[in-house]
Amino acid sequence: MSSVKIQMVDLQSQYLRIKSEIDEAIQQVLDSTAFIQGPAVKLFSESLATYLNSKAVVPCANGTDALQIALMALGCKPGDEVILPVHTYVATAEVIALLGLTPVFTEVDENTFNIDVKQIESKITDRTFAIVPVHLYGQCADMEPLLEIARRKNIYVIEDVAQALGAVYSFSDGRKLKAGTMGTIGCTSFFPSKNLGCFGDGGAIFTQDVLLAEKIRMIANHGQRIKYHHDIIGVNSRLDTIQAAILNVKLNYLDDYAKRRNAVADYYDRELGSLSFLELPVRAKNSTHVFHQYTLKLKGISREDFKSYLESNGIPSMIYYPVPLHLQKAYQRPEYPEGKFIITERLSQSVISLPIHTEMTEVQLSYICNSIKAYSENGK
Repeated sequence: MSSVKIQMVDLQSQYLRIKSEIDEAIQQVLDSTAFIQGPAVKLFSESLATYLNSKAVVPCANGTDALQIALMALGCKPGDEVILPVHTYVATAEVIALLGLTPVFTEVDENTFNIDVKQIESKITDRTFAIVPVHLYGQCADMEPLLEIARRKNIYVIEDVAQALGAVYSFSDGRKLKAGTMGTIGCTSFFPSKNLGCFGDGGAIFTQDVLLAEKIRMIANHGQRIKYHHDIIGVNSRLDTIQAAILNVKLNYLDDYAKRRNAVADYYDRELGSLSFLELPVRAKNSTHVFHQYTLKLKGISREDFKSYLESNGIPSMIYYPVPLHLQKAYQRPEYPEGKFIITERLSQSVISLPIHTEMTEVQLSYICNSIKAYSENGK
């Protein structure tokens, strides 16, 4: 067993590396006592907008709120349909259902894990309101053809960029845009384990439409532009000033974090690429990858046995989305029986994610890879 504790995400070491900056930022908020909508919130909004080259960023309480507020701001009505990938975290479907909308599940690409754009058009009806591509595990969905479909059909696009903030998508005409800035609205989460994570809950919504941004701000603030004057129905969703101050510091390191995660992924690729029972992550040609997760597909071995083997050797692993959305009790519908989404169902039974974070050492990576090679050599 490794003498160095290996974690899926090492938030403590990441904090210690920039401790003085983080502590100073927090102390400034404590000294000012401007805990709600303090100056750090506005500063972070402006800094993230600059980083994304987005005209407006509206911070909010969490990524789930961001998705809900985005749908509300676009004027959704009960019964409207929203197309989303079936292989994703429940929050994407959750907000759709909470607003009385109908989630329309769509298969994913077996290689990139992102929504299969070729299947989207067949899902569109006269009730289709929006498409929500989820940029899963750290790289963008295939946005160029998706955006063309949305344009032709006059459908909104809400990007869920919680796992891919900082990824860059390349269009055929040479344009390069960051994840979350291509559709009508982009939404993200700052959950601590995200590539840009705070020390609690947090989220943000971004758009190139300044009028839409004003509506988003109002909805996030009880539907008011002027205090006690509530023009539309809203919610209470704010990013705490302390969290904004932390994010202001960490945003400066986001690109470096992506480089560090890519270095880990490159190491895994080199060392594990020859193992016949592993299928390595596929990197899309038209998107950079920020590797929120390093997710493998297992072939011809028991995932439970492999996971147990890793655990017995002090190596954590995770199985993300073991039950597809269409098989979740809360979202089961007659038109989505078991077997409806073969690729997603196969992925849910075969994927496993290895540790990947900004603080991983070569000693840890060598130990992980050698342990996995030993599993192969022992005929497991």
